[in-house]
Amino acid sequence: MAAVSLTPRALYEEVAELLRQRIFSRELAPGSWIDELKLAEEYGISRTPLREALKVLATEGLVTMKVRRGAYVTEVSERDLADVYHLLALLESDAAGVVATRATEAQLKELQGLHRELEKAVPQRERFFEINEAFHMRLLEIADNRWRDQMVADLRKVMKLNRHNSLLKSGRIEESLAEHAAIVQALVKRDAGAAARRMQEHFANGLEAAA
Repeated sequence: MAAVSLTPRALYEEVAELLRQRIFSRELAPGSWIDELKLAEEYGISRTPLREALKVLATEGLVTMKVRRGAYVTEVSERDLADVYHLLALLESDAAGVVATRATEAQLKELQGLHRELEKAVPQRERFFEINEAFHMRLLEIADNRWRDQMVADLRKVMKLNRHNSLLKSGRIEESLAEHAAIVQALVKRDAGAAARRMQEHFANGLEAAA
């Protein structure tokens, strides 16, 4: 990749995104050492913006910096995964309760529309993943708490490191779809307690499938 004429800040952020996608696609596998010299040469940049990009990924939990050994793609242990799912369940169930109480009718119809897209996407695994995440992120946007949004975004990045994605388990997509339907039903009924419980159950079942 040829070097581009961008400000240093824009350059390291662009490099961080390129590395982020390589990590999510497993091109850079969990536990693997990140060869800074090779990457700097490949991207046609100096090591300075590359190191700044690695610092960004380290704050997100995607990269682990080891003293005198360099940067490694983070490996997610069972304990890590359980902790991430626990926090996501707390944050997103709270958001679901807020949405049930405060969302406009138009916003609820938007979530219903996303759920219908999710139903159609069942045969297309990658498309299902995309819409599934879009549903969760839109629910968070409607709940409108930027601090929660940032925490969830970072936790979801770590969740993506898990090589055994919960939706890959046989039958899990159909189960997840049913759980989403229950969440949407509670939201439409404006039952905050039920919406929060259904979201908690959704993450509990997701963790069980991912373990």
